[in-house]
Amino acid sequence: MDITNFRKDYTKFGLTRKDLNSNPFEQFNQWFEQAQSAQVEEPNAMSIATVNKNREPSIRTVLLKIFDDKGFVFFTNYNSAKAQDIEQNNSVALLFPWLELERQVRISGKVEKISQAESFAYFTSRPKGSQLGAWISPQSKIIESRDFLKQKLAEMKSKFSSGKIPLPSAWGGYRVVPEKFEFWQGRSSRLHDRFVYQKEDGKWTIHRLAP
Repeated sequence: MDITNFRKDYTKFGLTRKDLNSNPFEQFNQWFEQAQSAQVEEPNAMSIATVNKNREPSIRTVLLKIFDDKGFVFFTNYNSAKAQDIEQNNSVALLFPWLELERQVRISGKVEKISQAESFAYFTSRPKGSQLGAWISPQSKIIESRDFLKQKLAEMKSKFSSGKIPLPSAWGGYRVVPEKFEFWQGRSSRLHDRFVYQKEDGKWTIHRLAP
């Protein structure tokens, strides 16, 4: 299929140096709120790229659940493929593609596990079905059929039929601690506005990049 004629000129917004907050976390928060106001579908959906011990890259989309000036937190199975990659190489990259606003945010940094207490606090806020799901799925492993999951669900429902569902030992959160941010705003004729924040001597510097 030839899709070379798929084109769109980006004309909604521009981005200048004076528009930017000196703190990249505050700038992200501002754009995130604008994405929410614009009703971008799942604005907290972010792609996370990892690299395994064989230097093979992998990318998938997860949901951002917490962000502050310490970093960006998501939750997963600690035995999953992404977790194994992180164990071998804790350098990752994130991408927030807010296409409705003709924007994207790129973040790169290091990953660390959050505390068990933090993971438990989030786990207990999840719907019961999602809590059970964390117990059921051997994430990223080969399974024979969906019936396997249905059987495991029935077993977990029976096991935890009364009382609170405990936090699985192999499930919890990771925090991406940023070392670099890029805020990208689409512009006409592909002359996009791009600004990068990088840490230099403990302070964030801002530079414009060529599109």
